[in-house]
Amino acid sequence: MSTATIGAPAAAPAREGRIGLRANLRHIGALARRNMLQIKQDPESMFDAVIMPIIFILLFTYVFGGSMAGKGHEQEYLNYLVPGLMAMQGMNIAMAVGTGVNDDFKKGVMDRFRTMPISRSSVLIAKIVVEVGRMLIATTILLVMGFALGLSITTTPLHLLAAVALSMVFGASLMWVFILLGLSLKTPQAVQGMAMIILMPLQFGSSIFAPTAKMPGWLEGFTKYNPLSNLADASRHLMRGGPVAHSVWMTLAWAVAITVVTAPLAVSKFRSKT
Repeated sequence: MSTATIGAPAAAPAREGRIGLRANLRHIGALARRNMLQIKQDPESMFDAVIMPIIFILLFTYVFGGSMAGKGHEQEYLNYLVPGLMAMQGMNIAMAVGTGVNDDFKKGVMDRFRTMPISRSSVLIAKIVVEVGRMLIATTILLVMGFALGLSITTTPLHLLAAVALSMVFGASLMWVFILLGLSLKTPQAVQGMAMIILMPLQFGSSIFAPTAKMPGWLEGFTKYNPLSNLADASRHLMRGGPVAHSVWMTLAWAVAITVVTAPLAVSKFRSKT
């Protein structure tokens, strides 16, 4: 063996640009399976998806329902609340993605990916795929609890599925925002703190918990353009009837805009860190 061969550096992993679509999909599938196995080994990580929907629906229905709809009319408020909680649930699950990405860097998991001939974006997309699955579980539990408490749908099962799908699409777009935060901030605690600063005004300054007509004028203006209001109203109209086109298109427009802006930034940040 020649000295030139001995001294030659090891071949670098294949560049991301040379990886085809089929290989990318295979990588995403393998990484998604890895993430699901992590959940299987740590079932406590599913508490937010399993327990929180039950707590939210019981808390808001029976603590605020009487005040909002009048004592004895909690079921009316339940029908208003559940579509809004579907929107809120997506944001809570999305927040966990950012802390998870940040924690993976702290544990050195990403160092292993650095040496593999895989697309950097496939690591992030695989996380989103698994988190969308967790979001679907949380939404299913929320709806099951809602029906058990008296939730009624005045449209069709297809409209209900459309409301769930819309929540999944918007939730997936928000995950890119929190992934970017997870890649930009130093600790999971910092990611969680920043996420709460974003979440609180969006959640409570929306039509999730109460109609916006009785809010102060300046706040009503904010809620009109709040994407969570559009999502909550779209889900509400899909499940209970009403004009749905504007709210649906506004929600989809927000989802596309958020993804187009934050996904490339997140992938670029991930490449620079790995």
